[in-house]
Amino acid sequence: MTVRSQNLQGHLVLAALTLSLAACISDDRSDLEQKVNEILARKSTRVEKLPEIKPYERYLYQSGKQNLRDPFEPFVEETPQEKVAALDNAQQQALYDEVYNRNKEELEQFELDSLRMVGTIEKDDEIWAIIKDPQGLIYRVRAGNYMGKNSGKIVAIYEDHVELREIVKDAQGVWRERTATLALQEE
Repeated sequence: MTVRSQNLQGHLVLAALTLSLAACISDDRSDLEQKVNEILARKSTRVEKLPEIKPYERYLYQSGKQNLRDPFEPFVEETPQEKVAALDNAQQQALYDEVYNRNKEELEQFELDSLRMVGTIEKDDEIWAIIKDPQGLIYRVRAGNYMGKNSGKIVAIYEDHVELREIVKDAQGVWRERTATLALQEE
């Protein structure tokens, strides 16, 4: 093919495309006008009035007049001794530090009730507990080690159980100590 025939062929393709495009774009909007006229011919309906908004009625809660409980008072009355213990900031800080400011031990990733004591070992007058985790791994722990999610520190190990001291927050957000026991479970 020569250059002239290639140009002619290109012009013919361009003309064909222009004609097909012109066929797509037409001034015939009769279908659109018909749809608009159909919508405008519909009977209008009356929009219902919005319901009246009732004004806010203020309610003043007075527990003394109606013999009701004050919602800001605790359900259980603390004894003076508990209040003094809760106010001891140094002790609260020490418990907080024990929970958050130390390296966690391996058995602290498990709930205490998911751990099983399967035996004890005694070496050099020190008794060790053998603990099995939920995956079946065996650990050797002694007094002073931690286990369970509540920072359970082992305080004593006996042949048939382990005694722990856990640190938990009560409903008022006060750190408290409680005792827990993990008993020997035979396989």
